[in-house]
Amino acid sequence: MKKSFLLFAGKRKNWSIPYIIFLGFFVVIPLLLIVFYAFSSRTGGFTLANFQKFWNQPEAMHTFIFSIGVAIITTVICLVLGYPAAYILSRMEAKTAKIMVLLFILPMWVNFLIRTLATVALFDFLRIPLGQGSLYFGMVYNFLPFMVYPIYNSLQKTDKSLIEAAQDLGATPRQVFLKTILPLSVPGIASGIMMVFMPVISTFAIAELLTINNIKLFGTTLQENIYNGMWNYGAALSLIMLILIGLTSLLNAEGNAKAAEEGGLL
Repeated sequence: MKKSFLLFAGKRKNWSIPYIIFLGFFVVIPLLLIVFYAFSSRTGGFTLANFQKFWNQPEAMHTFIFSIGVAIITTVICLVLGYPAAYILSRMEAKTAKIMVLLFILPMWVNFLIRTLATVALFDFLRIPLGQGSLYFGMVYNFLPFMVYPIYNSLQKTDKSLIEAAQDLGATPRQVFLKTILPLSVPGIASGIMMVFMPVISTFAIAELLTINNIKLFGTTLQENIYNGMWNYGAALSLIMLILIGLTSLLNAEGNAKAAEEGGLL
């Protein structure tokens, strides 16, 4: 016991050991299992048949492309609605802004499925048919706060002296926004896009509940295959989704780096 305490107390980096163990068991090992099952047949041999099955199934490809389209449209709507809201919040007094931000985050305290079921009940009460429109409404309703908060946080940290300098140099309000405020808020926009796009492309509960399972997303296809015991094909679909999310993350990181360099030059 004493040796264990000395092991952790000796060096500060030793305190990271529990987190490394946690990541190993609950992140690294599951990812390795996904890769293993994706490239394995039912007999355990190496195969690419799971990926060939995906490419050869028009329905699966259509669902995949449709899910990307839904994610892009939802992200754009959240950005169009979220940026003005975040900008207005950043211009408010500190106390008022904190209250308003809390009101935006408050719905997140309610369970995700309960919020979606409440939305279904609302549409049923208003006698609005469930379909693609209700799907987008549910997506935006659930993920809009994830767009507002990063942008608000980025705008809140903006150096006000840069805005004052632009105004002193004779810039119009439009020029101040386009040349100063918007470029400085790019990191928040990029974070918001990632926090909306990635969950939307992998979710299935919203589509099932708000369309009565009439519209399938890629997450639904994945969940059905896993539920029906088709682990190998389901793992291949999961790996395809992970690759897409990974590529999106890399593009986001490169975009943030370029934005930081341009911001430094400005």
